[in-house]
Amino acid sequence: MAFTKIGPASDFLFDRMAGVETSGRDVLVARANGRFYALGNRCTHEGCRLSNGRLRDGKIRCPCHGSVFDPLTGKVLQGPAERPVPVYHIKVENGQIWVDL
Repeated sequence: MAFTKIGPASDFLFDRMAGVETSGRDVLVARANGRFYALGNRCTHEGCRLSNGRLRDGKIRCPCHGSVFDPLTGKVLQGPAERPVPVYHIKVENGQIWVDL
């Protein structure tokens, strides 16, 4: 695995998410239910940035058409999206977030 440093874990508040451009990829980093998640930041329906959406009850909702994704698996929980978003391995070491792209 080749992990890329994203930034300080303290930058990601509980039940919040943010888009990060790194290594040529648009990555969504979310902190929900006491854990960190990293996913592709584009909805598989029409490509809207998920980081502009909402994180509620541990689920990510697309701001454009309301598709809902599971941050752990990337699976679609509610359409119109039909395909999951990619999920990346994430770790926190010495207060820093690292993602395997």
